[in-house]
Parts: sequence; structure tokens; C-alpha cells
Amino acid sequence: MKFYKVWIIFTVSFFIFSFNYNVFSDDEDLEDISDVSSFIETTTNVSEEPIINSRAAIIFDRNSGYVLFGKNENEQRKMASTTKIMSAIIVIENANLDDIVTVSAKAAGTGGSRLGLHTNDKITVRNLLYGLLLCSGNDAAVALAEHVGGDVTGFAELMNKKASELGLVSTHFVTPHGLDNDDHYTTAYELALITNYALNNNTFCNIVGTKNYTITINNYSKTLSNTNELLGVLNGVYGVKTGFTNGANRCLVTAVKRDNMDLICIVLGADTKNDRTKDSIKLIEYAFNNFTTINIKEKIQEEFENWKLCNSSSFYVSKGISNNLTPYLEDLSFDFFPINSNHINDFSIYIYCDYIFEAPVDADSVIGYLTVSINNKTVITLNIMNANSVSKKDYKDFFVDMIRDYIFHLEFLLYNNN
Repeated sequence: MKFYKVWIIFTVSFFIFSFNYNVFSDDEDLEDISDVSSFIETTTNVSEEPIINSRAAIIFDRNSGYVLFGKNENEQRKMASTTKIMSAIIVIENANLDDIVTVSAKAAGTGGSRLGLHTNDKITVRNLLYGLLLCSGNDAAVALAEHVGGDVTGFAELMNKKASELGLVSTHFVTPHGLDNDDHYTTAYELALITNYALNNNTFCNIVGTKNYTITINNYSKTLSNTNELLGVLNGVYGVKTGFTNGANRCLVTAVKRDNMDLICIVLGADTKNDRTKDSIKLIEYAFNNFTTINIKEKIQEEFENWKLCNSSSFYVSKGISNNLTPYLEDLSFDFFPINSNHINDFSIYIYCDYIFEAPVDADSVIGYLTVSINNKTVITLNIMNANSVSKKDYKDFFVDMIRDYIFHLEFLLYNNN
């Protein structure tokens, strides 16, 4: 009877542990994937928008911020360990990477995918970041959160503050690792914005682009491997992060650059690791097979200069001391723009500008705008500004004008009489 009770307790405990682990796991090694190269071979000639398994997805152009493809890209979803993109950037911006962190019992006891930390382990912030981003260590996430934010709650406040600074409205963080929580979510689009911001940081970019790295814990070496199955395999991939929980399903954020096109591809909510890999490759190859980049800044500037040559003397400022306006174009922050090859001839630049004004006209005031349209869809809008101010005439100016008009009229009469 005693043995029977022990067996019952052991069995129940085992199933409880297994259930909790499966519910909250973020272990990227739970499921092997097929040969990635075979997926690449079958998607090299994708010409139409691919049909994908993932619940949400986006292809985001880093240069222009333009969305090349979207599927439920504004739908709020759990994000699993892609959370660690934001976690990493908060750490990088707020901590000394050479600081030594003493691992707490709470951090060491965090479940799911792990770096393998133990209570009172000593490890640098830098090495924790590699553990966070390469092997998706949830224990590393909590250790970093406690070091930078005091505790997980304080760190989440820093994450949400950064989200607000980035203008995100559909993102909220509760944890540094992304284990399932109904109040922890983002969208594919806003995750692309977070990733784009993070990739501008060289430290972050170098870490997520590392395939293997050896860290030191308590002066003992440990080699880590990146969970990103596309890194080092698919042409141009240089990051970023994998993720999995039962609530989020399989997720993958990929950064890939070829020639002048630099993209972020995100898939959220794939059923299997195979699906997220195939979906990502499909989307990436679709983008590079069907889009080409044009030097949009050059084309806009050429069109604007031609417009100025034709219209520089067309302005009239009522009650102004002159009609001299000097239009200039708002700066475009990027040079290259991706355009679908099917719409390369559906590219148009339109300029809309006022020509009649009433004084005073302030310097740097908006006097019109320029738009770029592709396939009848406006993709870029820039303000046309006036560089100089034009003051309103005072009574002296009106008197001078009156004398000038009188003299002109008198000369006209004398000329005609002669």
C-alpha cells in the first residue's frame, strides 16, 4: 500500500510537471525541422503572394518602412520569445555589458528554454545577452531584468516605456521572456518596428547574427548555438529571433538583406516549426523575386526641380512686399524604395501647390505637397515648404507703391503723347 501511494504521488507529480512545462515552455529544441535547403529549393521562383500557415505575418522594408506583404499584421497576438528583442535593447541601452551579475534563485528557477543558470552563478551582462538571444534562455531574461529593472515588474515598465517612445499602440509587455500571459502581446507590424529599431544598434545586430558563441559562467566555458534555423543557411539572413509557446505557437523574426533591399520578415502563430520555416522562406523569396528597388529620392528630386523651373515665377502674395517665394522639399529619410515589378509602369509623382497667398507668409511654412503613387496607391507624401518669409506691406510700402504707380502712369501718358 505504501509503495502504491508513492507511485501515485510520483505519477501525478510527473504529469503536473509535464503539463506545466508544456503550457509554459519556450524550448526551441522540442521539434526538429526537415532539411531547410529543400524548402529553399521549392520556393526560388515564387511569383504570386504565397499562401501561408502562420496566423499573422509581415514583410517590412527597413529602408522605407513600407509593408510589402501583410496577413493580419495589425492583429494583437502573443509573441513568445520574440519578446527578447525588446528585452535585449532595454539591457543594451541601460546597462554596462561588462558588469558581473549574480544569478538569483528566481532567475535560476525560471522554466522553459534555459541557458542553464544556477543560484549564485556569476556571469557578465554581455554573456547573458548571448544566452538570451542565441539559445533563448528564460533564466537569462529574468537575471537581466532583475539587474537592469530591479525586478521583472520594473523591467516591464522600462519595456513599455520604450514601446511608447516608439509610438506603439498595440503592444504591451509583462515579462522579459514572453511566456504566455494575456496582458503580454504585440502585432506583427509593431514587432517589425521594434526589430527595426533594435537592428540599428550594432551590439544587438552582432549578437543576433552570431551562429555559435562561447560564453563563460563562473569561469567555465559553454558554447551556445543560435536557434534561428535560417541564419547561415538562407542567402542574406543576418538575424533575428525565434519563439514558441503553446499560446503563441511557432514564431520567427528574420532580417535579410540582398543588394539594396533590406527586409524584416515576421511570422506569428505557425502550427509547427516546419510551417514557420517554410512560411518565412516563401515570404522572403516572394519579396526578392517580385520586388525591385528604385532610387526614389533621385526621381523625386528630379521631378521637383523641373516643377520649380516651370513655376518659380507663378506665385502671388496679396499685400506682400514681394511675390518671391523659394520652395523646397521636405527631406526624404531614405533613398531606395521597393516596387513590385508588375507595377513598375504604374509609378507616378504628383505635385500640389498653392500659388496665391496673403501676406504675411512665414519662412518654413507649408505651401503644398508632393505624393508618390504606385498602382493608384499613395505610398509617399512630402511637404513643400517656403524657405523665405514675405512680410505684409505697411503704410509706407503702400505709399511707395502709390508713387511708383503714379510715375509709371505719367511716363506711359508722356510716351503715348509723343
